[in-house]
Amino acid sequence: MSVQERKQRERAERERLIVATARELAEQQGWDAVTTRRLAERIEYSQPVLYSHFRGKREIIGAVALEGAAELAAAVRAATSAAKGPRARVAALAHAYLAFAERNPAVYDALFQLDGGLAYAQEDTPEPLKDAFAALLETLGGVAGDGVDPGLYTETFWAALHGLATLTREGRLPPGDTEQRVELLVDRLAIVSDAPP
Repeated sequence: MSVQERKQRERAERERLIVATARELAEQQGWDAVTTRRLAERIEYSQPVLYSHFRGKREIIGAVALEGAAELAAAVRAATSAAKGPRARVAALAHAYLAFAERNPAVYDALFQLDGGLAYAQEDTPEPLKDAFAALLETLGGVAGDGVDPGLYTETFWAALHGLATLTREGRLPPGDTEQRVELLVDRLAIVSDAPP
């Protein structure tokens, strides 16, 4: 391995450490606790080293969001691939999405609430964000119905899931009724059945 390859590998490892540490700190104490000073202390590098990787907290949030998008896409695909029938796939998607949001509140915030400097629904949207949407579209696009744009339908279903995740987490909706809400969402917005024709 050349010296340059070793330096690139070490740089990539430092970046992963910075992102993992920021994510861990945010999940434990919230994003307000994530500062370059605290990160530098935790990973035992100087603040200038952090700034050589990320221009600041905003870029670190963006890196956490991209990592989270890849994890969300994988969780949705795993859940939907195991489900049998269109209705079961839509319900599995909804449950996987809500479970991801509940298990990873700081990552979810990085993805959808905080400014990580990422473009959404644009030409320059990063691939992990496009792939997370594609994971939703793969299931939801197939149940959009005749004459309904699959992308628009997916956006609408996603918005409903985001609302459920956010309102439940903020204590605006009782968590005990989540299953009924998912059933209503699937029954009303994804009018599909797993029953054979």
